Formats: sequence, C-alpha cells, structure tokens
Amino acid sequence: MKALVDLARLAPGETAFINDIAQRNNIPKKFLDTILLELRNAGVLRSKKGPGGGYSLSRPAADIRIGHVIRTLDGPLAPIRCASRTAYEACDDCSDPERCQVRRSMTEVRDAIAEILDNMTLEQFVAGGPELEIQEREDYRASHIG
Repeated sequence: MKALVDLARLAPGETAFINDIAQRNNIPKKFLDTILLELRNAGVLRSKKGPGGGYSLSRPAADIRIGHVIRTLDGPLAPIRCASRTAYEACDDCSDPERCQVRRSMTEVRDAIAEILDNMTLEQFVAGGPELEIQEREDYRASHIG
C-alpha cells in the first residue's frame, strides 16, 4: 500500500524506479519486486523499461479500488475460510455450515470489510480515507450550521 500511495502522488505521466520507491518507503527491494509484479499483472500498475522507465498507475487513483488491491495481494477478505465468497472451504469440525453461528458472524465481518474496501478508492486512501471526508463534513456542519 505504501508503494501505491507513493505512485499515486506522482504527477500524471511520471514514473518511478523500484529502487526509489523502496528507498522512500523503507521497503525491501526484493519484496517490492514481487508486490509490484503482482499489481502489474492484475492491471493496477504499468511498467516501462529503459530511459524514462519505471512504474506508474495504470489508471487514475480514483479508478483503483482498495478491495481489488487487497484481494490481489492477500487473497480473500474473509477472516476465516468458511466465510469466504471466492475461496469457501467448510470447516472440518462443522456439521451444519448453514446454521453455524461462527460462520454467520464471520460472514457479516467479511461483508463489512468488503463494503469499506470495495468502495474506497486509492485517491481516498491517499487523502486519508472516507473517515476523513466524514469528519470534514461533520466539522463543517458544526461550524456553519449550529
């Protein structure tokens, strides 16, 4: 996420070399190589070799959803396997997954996580997230309305 924030702050058309991104964000280069390749393969980033090369976002930060990035890098959002929509696996000790309270509760957790991350753009993330926007609106109301 640090590398994406770094790239989102570049001017349009500007690129950054992996060594520079790693150094600015205190990320091991070898680890960053893997992450940026995964994000490029998922269509989040583009890369260019040679002079003027480097990495950049493949589209505007306002069009990149954090949920997509997290799933690309970490897999399903569900806290446990049986609550996953895309990688469901029944628990070995569960006799009735449809009535399991743990599964139902963790499915609600998964849905709440997905609701936030799938509606948050990289642009919002860089700016401080939706909570910051909510706080700004509340501050405005408090100072202007009453």
